[in-house]
Amino acid sequence: MKRLICVGSGYLLVMSAMFGQPASDPPKFEVASVKPVEGPTGEAFVFSSSGPRMTLKGYHLKQLVLEAYGVKLYQVLFSAKAPKVPDTLFNVFAKAADNTVPTRNEFRQMLKSLLAERFKLEVHREARQMPVYALVVGKNGPKFKESAPDAVFQETVKPQGRYQSVSATKATMDNLADLIKNYTDLPVVDKTGLTGAYDIQLRANVGYRDDTSDLSAMSIVVAVQEQLGLKLVSEKATMEVIVVDYFEKPSAD
Repeated sequence: MKRLICVGSGYLLVMSAMFGQPASDPPKFEVASVKPVEGPTGEAFVFSSSGPRMTLKGYHLKQLVLEAYGVKLYQVLFSAKAPKVPDTLFNVFAKAADNTVPTRNEFRQMLKSLLAERFKLEVHREARQMPVYALVVGKNGPKFKESAPDAVFQETVKPQGRYQSVSATKATMDNLADLIKNYTDLPVVDKTGLTGAYDIQLRANVGYRDDTSDLSAMSIVVAVQEQLGLKLVSEKATMEVIVVDYFEKPSAD
């Protein structure tokens, strides 16, 4: 394939095949099914894989884009020119070539191709400044310890009465920021400077009450400070985002 690019008053011939090597096609699933979820579902935003097979259950279009591009939910935006985003959830069942065991990132590359084919998805990347919470170390230092060398990564979130109990082992500060953002109205960015893996225990109310004498009434902002020795500081940061420009109802299987 050849392209002509205008450069000043002349033209530059650009070859898609460099040094005799043809440009590779984007990776694709061998077989894939995209089905809207009918009625209530007990599974939402569930990823699983086994060998060449990948399953996504209860994914909204925004979450499909999130998974395909490996970003966080707040980094997926829709252009004002994009169609109205439907409330539909989708189940995706897909299979790569036999005898392959793709990594999650390799599955993501194939999912990009699937969204372009079935949803006619068109996106672009932008850098946008937005309000965030910076996760920083409090003046008295952190109140948690590094995990044992033989510990394995695990996260558990459980409702307990009026509050949520969050525990994690072998968790990085980026993992913690990802957990905390589920209970805030802003993205959370790790700026602690802590580079280890830690055991974390946190209990907080999903709302925004700030009674420090009652764990079930603590907002996440206060709980992070009282229980972890960290702070959530409001500031602005430049974040890369994926902007959805166009999509269609997915084509039938």
